[in-house]
Amino acid sequence: MKKLLSLIIICILFTMISACGQEKTNNSNSTDSNSERNDKESTEEKSIEVDKGLLNVEITLPASLFEDQDINAVIAEAKNEGIEDVKQNADGSLTYKMSKSKHKEMMKELEEGLMESIEDAKNNEDYVSIKDVTHNKTFSEFTLIVDQDKFENSFDGFAAFGLGLSGMYYQLFNGVSPEDYKVTIFIKSEATGEVFNTIVYPEALNESE
Repeated sequence: MKKLLSLIIICILFTMISACGQEKTNNSNSTDSNSERNDKESTEEKSIEVDKGLLNVEITLPASLFEDQDINAVIAEAKNEGIEDVKQNADGSLTYKMSKSKHKEMMKELEEGLMESIEDAKNNEDYVSIKDVTHNKTFSEFTLIVDQDKFENSFDGFAAFGLGLSGMYYQLFNGVSPEDYKVTIFIKSEATGEVFNTIVYPEALNESE
């Protein structure tokens, strides 16, 4: 299960980095050449601020997310995709350093991706039991409102699994410590309004080994 988690997290990470890079390229191509001088001045100003540490963001991802991965390849790929610096810590965790603007772009993409996943969970015909999905602002808690009988006799728990993984990733890139990040999924009966199951990530991943 940890290997599956690692692969999913790495795929999400580099998809996000690539998306941010592509967005920058598209915006650059659409800029009129007359604004080149202004762009240069803006870039120089931004560089000064970064050098002062005002626009740097450091994110640490726990070692458990990289089990069975080639760490050197992970680091090289991250740098290749635009992360300013990546270093491996003594405990095996990786610390990503990036500009505040890139971090903001990534968080925006993450939020949009989560919202799409939530809408898919509510509207996908494959999830026969799920009637609604709610969440808190930081995506650390989700509530799946379901037809309990159908839920317990279906594979709709995969929707909770997907939200749990995405929520974990969002927590880490939102600055939550690798020791403290947590996503709680409440499964609530539509008929009774009672929560009949609670899943907490990443603890649920360890329990499933």
